[in-house]
Amino acid sequence: MTTQHFPQDFLWGAATAAYQIEGAVTEGGRGPSIWDTFSHTPGAVVNGDTGDVACDHFHRVSDDVRLMASLGLTSYRFSLSWSRIQPTGSGAANQAGLDFYRRLADELLEAGILPWATLYHWDLPQALEDAGGWPARDTAARFADYAYLAVSSLGDRITNWTTFNEPWCSSFLGYGSGVHAPGVQDGAASVRAVHHLLLGHGQALQAVRASTPDVNLGITLNLYAMAPASPSEADADAVRRIDGLSNRIFLDPVLKGEYPADVVADLAPVTDFSFVQPGDLETIKQPLDFLGINYYSRHVVAAPLPDAVAEPSSYPGSETVRFVHRTGVPVTDMDWEIDAPGLVETLRGVAENYPPVPLYVTENGSAFVDKVVDGEVDDPGRVDYFDQHLRACHAAIEAGVPLKGYFAWSLMDNFEWSWGYAKRFGMVYVDYETQERIPKSSARWYADVIRRNGLAAQ
Repeated sequence: MTTQHFPQDFLWGAATAAYQIEGAVTEGGRGPSIWDTFSHTPGAVVNGDTGDVACDHFHRVSDDVRLMASLGLTSYRFSLSWSRIQPTGSGAANQAGLDFYRRLADELLEAGILPWATLYHWDLPQALEDAGGWPARDTAARFADYAYLAVSSLGDRITNWTTFNEPWCSSFLGYGSGVHAPGVQDGAASVRAVHHLLLGHGQALQAVRASTPDVNLGITLNLYAMAPASPSEADADAVRRIDGLSNRIFLDPVLKGEYPADVVADLAPVTDFSFVQPGDLETIKQPLDFLGINYYSRHVVAAPLPDAVAEPSSYPGSETVRFVHRTGVPVTDMDWEIDAPGLVETLRGVAENYPPVPLYVTENGSAFVDKVVDGEVDDPGRVDYFDQHLRACHAAIEAGVPLKGYFAWSLMDNFEWSWGYAKRFGMVYVDYETQERIPKSSARWYADVIRRNGLAAQ
């Protein structure tokens, strides 16, 4: 059979995040983060799980890099633990923390794997949360200082840097619904957090470019394809509202330098946006070397039912909008619909409606119930998920989307935030009792895709 080839310079990667895999939360001078505090809060995480040990990556870096090399990865996306580098979120660098990431980067480069670092994947130093967290404007300035410190120290080894991973989660899940750290339920605070995360992004890019100009800088947003549950005008308006709060409230300021007028109007009962100061939007709209897009599923949205009662929500101002499942559409173990055409729709939407910027799929993956049988883990559902979504990537490239790479989520099973260890996204199975790594059939399938730089034609 012929092969659906990808461009020769297409990056093939896998991704992880610091708190999800590193463990060693009190070693090497690391300070506590909001996820240390949250995961130790009774009832916050399934089964009371914490990231104290996680995948013990801190002690197993060399073995894990060899594992990546065995899969043929050409890039590895990981995050830095802010509190490992600045234990209280400010002040001088903790050299032991920087040395850990230097070692990781050096081993990746020696293995021919491009390091791709994310500065912030949800683990704010607890001291900064105690001082107000992301709803406080000063946290943006502290982030810019941290970004300058990290990139100026590591930029000789790591040339691709993402400021934030999924600021939607940090703001709306952390301060809106409260299902993520720090567990706050305050719609107005969550919108302030949105702005200060984006402001920190812009200030960080300014600080880094002034000190370390020869690096590539971007941000990663989790975006959703949208569909109404019915042809009704009410459902169409529900789509507009959720698209605004999921996608456009981040895309528009970063790429256009403005908040969408309809989103500002929708949020008027929650906040008046008086926290936006003169010059903020110009700061947020910094030139990007790339935009990362995390895609998992589609939102199918319906208008509120009559007399619906609002509850704490990740969507302030839209607490009674309904999210529905379509009959007959398969779902993952997260109960997320599998909708690969939505990835094409999402990529084309960004490419066609915003100023041009190179795009990367920085996360895409699925949780399924995995079992070890005779020392092997067969995960055909995950193979099929990856296959469908990589075909969507190929279709987007054929349609003219400037897609430059793909990072599978995740390299290995890990601490899945408020789900603890109850959900497995990895291509590599982790036995959390022994820390044994077992590549699943999806890992072998992905290695073959990388080797041929493409997919077998259907």
